[in-house]
Amino acid sequence: MEDSEKIMNTDQQSPKTAAKSKDQMLSGAAWRTGADMIGKILGVIYIIPWYAWMGRFGNEANSLFSMGYNIYALFLLISTVGIPAAIAREVARYNTLDDPNMAYRLVRQMLGVMLVLGIVASGLMFFLAGPLSTLVGGKDSADLIPVMKSLALAVLIFPSMSVIRGYFQGLNQVKAYAMSQLLEQIVRVIWMLAATFAIMKLGSHNWQNAVTQSTLAAFIGMLGSYAVLFYYLQKSGNLNKLINPGPVKSKINALEIFRSTLHTAIPFIIIGSAIQIFKIIDNSTFMNMMPWVTNYSHNELLVLMSYFSANTDKLTMVLLGVALTLGSVSDPLITEHYVQGNRRELATLVGYNFQLYVGFMLPAVIGMSLLTKPIYTIFYQIPSGLQSSLFVFAILQTFLLGLYMIVYPPLTVMDHKRLAMRIFTLTLVIKLVLQVPMILIFHTYGPLLATTVSFLVGVFLFIRKLHELTHFSIKNTVRGIQGATLLTGFMAIVVIIVEIILGFIFGKNPGRIASVFIAAIAGGAGFYTYLWFAAKLGLLEKWFGPRGLSLRRKLHI
Repeated sequence: MEDSEKIMNTDQQSPKTAAKSKDQMLSGAAWRTGADMIGKILGVIYIIPWYAWMGRFGNEANSLFSMGYNIYALFLLISTVGIPAAIAREVARYNTLDDPNMAYRLVRQMLGVMLVLGIVASGLMFFLAGPLSTLVGGKDSADLIPVMKSLALAVLIFPSMSVIRGYFQGLNQVKAYAMSQLLEQIVRVIWMLAATFAIMKLGSHNWQNAVTQSTLAAFIGMLGSYAVLFYYLQKSGNLNKLINPGPVKSKINALEIFRSTLHTAIPFIIIGSAIQIFKIIDNSTFMNMMPWVTNYSHNELLVLMSYFSANTDKLTMVLLGVALTLGSVSDPLITEHYVQGNRRELATLVGYNFQLYVGFMLPAVIGMSLLTKPIYTIFYQIPSGLQSSLFVFAILQTFLLGLYMIVYPPLTVMDHKRLAMRIFTLTLVIKLVLQVPMILIFHTYGPLLATTVSFLVGVFLFIRKLHELTHFSIKNTVRGIQGATLLTGFMAIVVIIVEIILGFIFGKNPGRIASVFIAAIAGGAGFYTYLWFAAKLGLLEKWFGPRGLSLRRKLHI
């Protein structure tokens, strides 16, 4: 009761305190967004020199790297089980209750729990490296074993590191959180490029060793991140308090928080891991089934897998990141309206979310598809017909995968986790049933086709249930989507015309530098066309409110 009164009293803030809180939120959002954007840019740009230094083994190296990372990403999700968010919530709660020492004790206890979890997860990945490599890479996958073992080192320290990040998030000291993420990416990329250059240009030229060093970079990057976090702990004076916390007013059981968080987080982890799980299925089935119907060698299969998966994933993950961001922004608002029983506002928000998603994602997907040749050339090489068609397929499929990232979270936050799990399970079963026959019949297109069909069913079921629960206006939503579709059509015409004109200037098969100009000029012209029509039709104001009006003024439209 006393705790509740303290929390309620904090709601009665003075205008000055409220303004300070708003400034902190905006500052935190700026740090997180800036660090995230720089990290994503680094995560894409490094591909250009890395792939080039791999020489004729670029595609095989990218596939090996991708197969290891798919397993690694799943282990990271499992090893953290939603704990960082739980830590942030509990730290904020105890600081609100004026019991910071309890927050210190909680973090110290959770560091112990997550250190044990990291050791277990890392040990499993390390000692199961052989079977896991055979599972995802086929019988001739010995080169994948050292990759798996190098990534197991990162799994060892990530869970405990995520606790400290959660602590800073709970204090709303987002600068420390953001800087740790940013330095992690910078150190990782520097190690990857330096090691790859040393091996491929100065040393043994063993591309498998270069890939292993590139994946080991995840561990090196986390060491850099840990250094930043400890620096901010020391700078703020919190390090000593974490080591020797004072007396507390409350009681807490770290294991109980861990159990309750685990129970809540499992559906989110499983459903949110769908794309990662499907990628692992693609790796394992393609590499193990293709030898049944073809005479391709192991390395040739790695090349083919890079065409439909590894090479495209590096770029499509940026688009999926946009979808994830849109979903994370709307989820708290959906939760708020659902809890308060504001059904009309909830319906409006869900419909608006679809419109905003299409307004962002559709032009991005279509634009990348139209600029496939210059984009592929910039990052990899001048694409063959097969490479181009698979890249376009994967890019278009990203729209569907991103839509999944938008539609499943509302069901989970509206207390329909079991239903969401059933829909996910059905989606997974369809994928598993279709996967092998699709690969045997369509070869490299098979995994993409199986994923497309399964996600179409899953997304349809999610949207249908969302409509049953919220009764969002299909008519208004479709009308808004039609506007974005029309604008995308205008944009596409401009991109095609500009690309054709530039083709006369730079030739039929432009190199990397020329492709940069083509992508920048044609893409820029298409982007401006989309914004211009959106402003003229009033869609900028509809999507972004006052910010849309401000953007329109800046563009002088």
